[in-house]
Amino acid sequence: MTDDTISQIATPHGTGGIGIIRVSGADAFRIAREVFRPVYGDLAEIVPYRARYGHVHAADGTVIDEAILLPMRAPHSYTGEDVVELQCHGGTVVLREVLLRTWEAGAHPAEPGAFTKRAFLNGRLDLARAEGVMELIAAKSTRAAHAARERMAGALSTEIAAIRMQLLGAIARIEAGIDFPEDDLPELQSTALTEDIRAAAAATQRLIAGANAGRILREGIKTVIVGRPNVGKSSLLNTLLGMERAIVTDVPGTTRDVIEEEIIVAGIPLRLLDTAGLRAAEDAVEQIGVARTEEHLMDAELVLAVFDGAAPLTQEDRDLIERLHRVTADIIILCNKEDRTAVLDASVFDGLNAPVLTISAARGTGLDALRETIAACIAAMEGDLGDGALPNKERETEALRRAADHLAEAEKALAADMGTDFVSIDLRAAYEILGEILGETVDTDLIDRIFSEFCIGK
Repeated sequence: MTDDTISQIATPHGTGGIGIIRVSGADAFRIAREVFRPVYGDLAEIVPYRARYGHVHAADGTVIDEAILLPMRAPHSYTGEDVVELQCHGGTVVLREVLLRTWEAGAHPAEPGAFTKRAFLNGRLDLARAEGVMELIAAKSTRAAHAARERMAGALSTEIAAIRMQLLGAIARIEAGIDFPEDDLPELQSTALTEDIRAAAAATQRLIAGANAGRILREGIKTVIVGRPNVGKSSLLNTLLGMERAIVTDVPGTTRDVIEEEIIVAGIPLRLLDTAGLRAAEDAVEQIGVARTEEHLMDAELVLAVFDGAAPLTQEDRDLIERLHRVTADIIILCNKEDRTAVLDASVFDGLNAPVLTISAARGTGLDALRETIAACIAAMEGDLGDGALPNKERETEALRRAADHLAEAEKALAADMGTDFVSIDLRAAYEILGEILGETVDTDLIDRIFSEFCIGK
């Protein structure tokens, strides 16, 4: 355990019915006795997990706020240390006064992520579970929240631990055979070792395959709405959002910059970007907007290409179709203005290998089919994976790739009869690298950096 006692506001800043000050460390109970006076009895003996009603007092005895005290004894607390929570009124000023009172009584200000970091250092959470805490707080959808809870419950940690156990078994096979001459293993031992390595490699590759699904749950899908001016891009954005976010007029070039909003489809956040209409811009401002549209189009993950279904293709439409042939994103073609007489022939889009839907952005018709098509695209992006053991951080994915490389080298060395020493080196390297994900073999600087990204009070 760490030596100092820390405190911080553990609820969001602002006005609310309740605000919580969390105090953690060896002096937590002493500080509680100094700053809190129960209405009945005293705090000579603090009973853990029993709430007490009373008041937080200043050093001169002045009442700062009425509060409820909830003490938790180590190691059965979030941090694994003695913890006291003061549940006060949720005003900015009063919470700050109570917090300053705990500092005056001997607590030190808690840095971002300090409480979760202590939970990690005290063995309450491994690093993968600890990062799930922040992911739960930052979750943008129910599926992201579910995935974060799965991570906190140990879904990823259990998978990593199982692979490491498999590697330990392989290393043990090698060490058991060190007395064999010239490092040669009996055929049965060699076959079993190969099977162990391949099983560990397959499990590692499966986790790597889940990295994209984890990223999608965390960050969402960049979805770009494109089309020439006045085809209904802004109307589509407004209808999907259910609010008037973008200005809609009959004047071409109304949207001159990228407007970004977010919606949830199939439990996944979609980062919707309404872009400037693609055409030969007439002024410098519109030219910048068109250039930004081009940039976003090239790094989009999903493109909603809008065309006027009540008009024949223009040269600007044809230019867009040419651009769409060069993008790497999934594409959905939307023939807008179905409330008018259809003129556009959908066969002009045959070469794009993209679904073609008919909608009316102004009236909101056809959008259920659009959402279903988007959901199908999302499912294809995620692959056949659930929301459980998903590596959500680039640090984790990179570690898995390095471990996979070492396992591939180990299998090559074994197949080439290079000697079990070479095999063992790569297996041990993979074992250590996978330990980085759990925080077992990671340096303190990285630990500090990871927890510094947490919010204050967590």
